[in-house]
Amino acid sequence: MIEQVLNVLEKIAEQVERTGVLPQQDAADAVEFFRMFADQCHHGKEEAELFPALEAKGFPRHGGPTGVMIQEHEFGRARVRGMAAAIEQDAAGEFVRNARAFIEMLRQHIQKEDHCLFPMADETLTGAEQGNLLVAFERAEKEQMGPGTHETMLALAESLARKYDVSVQSHAVSHACGHH
Repeated sequence: MIEQVLNVLEKIAEQVERTGVLPQQDAADAVEFFRMFADQCHHGKEEAELFPALEAKGFPRHGGPTGVMIQEHEFGRARVRGMAAAIEQDAAGEFVRNARAFIEMLRQHIQKEDHCLFPMADETLTGAEQGNLLVAFERAEKEQMGPGTHETMLALAESLARKYDVSVQSHAVSHACGHH
């Protein structure tokens, strides 16, 4: 679903480049999705639960994979703040600059997660440890996002995808913020 909204963000950026007009509400909705779903939920759970579990198994933070992921999370947060500020100032060019940097980084970041980090975690963590992580992920989602937020983000992602003619992904209900 994060990739789906990245595709929407790319279409918004392309539209802004063509027209010079920033679609305020759609851009704000995409930024809210990335702030709440991608960062607070997905990245937040990685930083609070997954990374410490991997570091406890000997993965170094400094110079290691978790450190790289955290640096990329911070870069992404800065780009999301930049997009939000550009929306407030109706600064179309600044929005596009931040959006393009965010899209490029997050696509690479997802590839690193899917092809490096998550397979390493799968090999390193026992089944029981993985089960404990899933319970912690679900607890964190309920406590940090609050009731109904996940469903609201799903609906927002679907609405944006339909508006910008981006294929809608099927959304699993459990382990919702992109953790398998």
